[in-house]
This record gives sequence, C-alpha cells and structure tokens, in this order.
Amino acid sequence: MKTIAAFDRIGEENAFAVLARATALAASGRDIINLGIGQPDFPTPPHIVEAAVKALRDGAHGYTPATGTLACREAVARHTLKTTGIEVSPESVIVVPGGKVTMFSAILMFGEPGAEILYPDPGFPIYRSMIEFTGATPVPVPIREDKGFAFSAEETLSLITPRTRLLILNSPANPTGGVTPADEIAALVKGLDRHPDVAVLSDEIYDHMTYDGARHQSLLAFEAIRDRLIVLNGWSKTFAMTGWRMGWGIWPEGLADRMRKLAVNCWSCVNAPAQVAGAAALDGPFDAVDAMMAAFDRRRRLVVDGLNALPGVSCATPKGAFYAFPNIAGTGFKAKPLAGALLEEAGVALIGGPDFGTLGEGYIRLSYANSEENIERALERIGTFLGKSA
Repeated sequence: MKTIAAFDRIGEENAFAVLARATALAASGRDIINLGIGQPDFPTPPHIVEAAVKALRDGAHGYTPATGTLACREAVARHTLKTTGIEVSPESVIVVPGGKVTMFSAILMFGEPGAEILYPDPGFPIYRSMIEFTGATPVPVPIREDKGFAFSAEETLSLITPRTRLLILNSPANPTGGVTPADEIAALVKGLDRHPDVAVLSDEIYDHMTYDGARHQSLLAFEAIRDRLIVLNGWSKTFAMTGWRMGWGIWPEGLADRMRKLAVNCWSCVNAPAQVAGAAALDGPFDAVDAMMAAFDRRRRLVVDGLNALPGVSCATPKGAFYAFPNIAGTGFKAKPLAGALLEEAGVALIGGPDFGTLGEGYIRLSYANSEENIERALERIGTFLGKSA
C-alpha cells in the first residue's frame, strides 16, 4: 500500500529503540544498566498525583478547551512570571500532550519544499526528522565542544538565507548538557533584527536543570522577537512526569489561533485530570524538584569524574539537563558501534552521538537519570570493556 513520500523521509528517536533492545535483553535474564533513555528515574511528586486522583473522583472526565483549561493556562502564566520575570497572557499558552507536539506543530507550520529550517547538531533527533517530513531543507547549526556545547550567535546568523523560515534553539541542551550564555543569546537576538521573517522556536524543556551557577536565559526576555517566538516547555523533565504526556507552548498572537485549530483537528485536548495535576505541579511545593536536582548534581559529578578516568575518554562538565556527552575519539571506536557493543557485551545502554546529528560522531550520550550505585557499576563495566578492547 503506497503512502505519501513524506513518510519515507520521517526518522525516529533511537533512544526508544535502545530502550526496547535493553528491555528485551533484561527480559531474557541479562543484567542491563540503562543510561540511554532521557527520563527522570524519580516518581512524580505525591501532591501532583493526588491532584489528578481528586480530579478524577470529582468528575473531571470530559473534554476541555482545545488550548487547555483556563486554570492550567493561568498556572503556566504564573509559573513563567515567577521563574523568568516575564509576564505572558494565558491566551498565548497552549497545553499539549507532550513537549514534542509544540515542535511538531511549529515545524509543520513553517516547513515546506523550498524552505530552510535551522536546527542544532548534535541535537534532539526529532527536529531533523520533522523538518525532512515537511519537505523543507534541514540546515544544521553546529554545536561544538570547544564552545562549551553552546551555539555561536555569529555562526548561527551566518547560516540564515532568504529561504530560512524557522530557527530552532535548545538551551539547556539535549544531548550535550550545554547551556548557552546569556550574552551569546542576546547577540543572536540582535542579529535577528536583520532577518525579520525568520521565526524562532526555543526549546526550553530543561530550563530548571542547570548547575555550577549557569543560568537559563529564556528567549521570552527579548521583546524584539516576541511576535515571532514560540517557546516549548512542559512538565516531563522538571516534575518527573514523562508518562503523563503534558507540555505547553507559548505562542505569538499571530500564530496562537492557528495552533488552536491544529489542536481541534488533531488531538482535541489534553486529558482533564492531567491538566489539574499540571496546575498543581506549577503552583508547588517544589521540595521534591529541589531534591531531584540535588541528586542529579551528585550523579553529574560522579559521571564526569568516572568518564574522565576511562582510557581514551574525555568528558566536558555539562552545565544543564541530565546528560553527559563524552568524547570517545581516543578509544579507537566509532560512536554507534561502541554504544552497540557496550549494550550487547557489557550490559550498559547508551546512545551513539550520530543519532543526534552528523557532528555527534566521536561522542556518546549518557543519561545520569539512574542511581549512583548503577552509575558506578556502569562506569566499571565500560572501563573493563575498553581495557579489554585496548
């Protein structure tokens, strides 16, 4: 049965393929340590769960507005003001079933044959997959280790052409853990004055996850681009709510109604009790989030020290998210064969850097969303494998 050509171009997120293989190996009796999948290993905080349970018991069983309940959108607006100092209208907020939906929709709005869309490389693989699906030309923005895995404003601006329709940014970043400094972001925004027709999608899903004094700089702070800025955020990472499928976008006035219509045509609305839980999460308390971040910080230091002690491996210290992106060029392995061998032979699930873009070669992604004990065991296994291979 023949489908449209776009489905021949669509890619996937290989972390889920690695998860499936790791799960199958574990089911066969193998001891597998999964450092591949990007989700917190903590439970959703109890007060959030209880809010959803109460909502179900109270009868929150029906449709909601396509853009989300007013209570949930108001909670997003309050949270945004509290965390960024920027006031946004609840009317600009659209609640969606997971963070990917905002990027999917934004790319769908601007991608078509003849258009160009800029995206980070290495970066979240769905960016490129969706760009190719629309028929637009993907233009990688290099994310380099020698720049602290931050994007360069000058290099990014140099890639814009008259065909550029959308620029995708991500800080703190997946897969590198890089955080772009505020002055670099300000320089980029200033340069965008020369390109008034280029829309911006800022993926800020890891905004609460920074370390060592690094600070997340929201693009919302720049009034000059607010009329063409789409901000992607959500509950999955900060509140350990990946399986709840809850995200939000902040949309400019000229695009919000188009996004609403897309919601009506596609997913109708996000389930009602999850939105009650989402509002409860954003209104606090944040004790569980703070405890989770303290644990991630301890694990981050353990991972970086352990990786830098391995033969042929060097690892820059990530400033955000919960990923390390070690350089494995000195091991003599290509990235994906190394990741595959570590899973099959050493029982450690990781993701090869090329799954995040061509500039990911020479790197692997390691998620430290696992216990310190398992991280130590994984590092020992990796060291043993590399020692034998040498």
